[in-house]
Amino acid sequence: MQLNLTANSKRVKTLDLSQPVVMGILNVTPDSFSDGGQYHALEAAFKQAEKMVADGAKIIDIGGESTRPGASVVSLEEELARVIPIIKRIALQLDVVISIDTSKAQVMREAVAAGAHIINDVRALQEEGALQAAAELAVPVCIMHMQGQPINMQDSPSYHDVTTEVLVFLQQRIDDCVNAGIRREHIILDPGFGFGKTLEQNYQLLADTAVFHQFGLPVLIGVSRKSMIGNLLQCDESQRLAGSLACASAAATDGAQILRVHDVRETADVLAVVAQLAKHRNSKRGS
Repeated sequence: MQLNLTANSKRVKTLDLSQPVVMGILNVTPDSFSDGGQYHALEAAFKQAEKMVADGAKIIDIGGESTRPGASVVSLEEELARVIPIIKRIALQLDVVISIDTSKAQVMREAVAAGAHIINDVRALQEEGALQAAAELAVPVCIMHMQGQPINMQDSPSYHDVTTEVLVFLQQRIDDCVNAGIRREHIILDPGFGFGKTLEQNYQLLADTAVFHQFGLPVLIGVSRKSMIGNLLQCDESQRLAGSLACASAAATDGAQILRVHDVRETADVLAVVAQLAKHRNSKRGS
C-alpha cells in the first residue's frame, strides 16, 4: 500500500506503507500530557525532529494545541505562531513527511502552504470549514473517532459496543469526506485511543485492530504513553515505554500501517522485529 502525498505543486512525495511506519510526535505546546513544554521553542523542536528522523521516523506529526483530557482551546493566532515556523524549517531542511495535527481550517491551509503533507484531525474534519479546506488542499487526511471533546471526553464515556460504534462513525466520515471531494485513497483512519474511552474500551479497540482494515484504508494507531498504559501498569508517563512498545507490537502484528509515537527509535526496532517474524511466517505458509 502506498500513500501519494502532495503539498504544494512543487513538493510531491509517496509514502510506502507496505510495512508499518513510525510517525514521530512533535508537540510544540506548553501543556501536552507527556512532553508539554519540551519543544515549545523553535530550535528545540527542530533538534527533536532531526533526532526522530535519524531514529527512523517517516512522518513528523506537528501539533500546536494539546488534546489531552481537560485541555483548553488555543486561539487560531497562537496555534499558527506555534506550528508554521517549525513546519517551514523541517520542510526546508529535512527529508521527511510532515503531518499537521489540527482541527482548524485556517491552520490546515497555512500548514500545507508551509510544507505539510498530511492533515491529522482528532475531530475528523467536523469543525467549521475543515472538510472544505481538506478537500480543496487535496492532501491525505487522517480522521479520528472521539466521543465528546477534549475538555470533557473522559468524564463518562459510554458505548453499547465500542468497536462497532467506532466503525459506524468512521464509515460515515469516509462517506462525508468522499462526498466533499476528498479522494478515498487519501483517507487514513484512527480509532481514537484515549479520546472518550475507558481503559477496557481502549484495549477492546486494540484487540480489534484487524477489523479496521475492512475499509481498505491505512490505519493509524496512537497509544504511546497514554493513560490506558499508565492506568493498567500504575505508572506515570516516564515509565510507560514498555507498555507503549507492547501496544505497538500488537498493532503492527495486526497490520496497522502507521504507529504514532513519542519513542521513535525503540518503536522502529519493534517494527523491524515484527517485520522479520512476518517474513518467516509468510515464507513457511508459502512452502
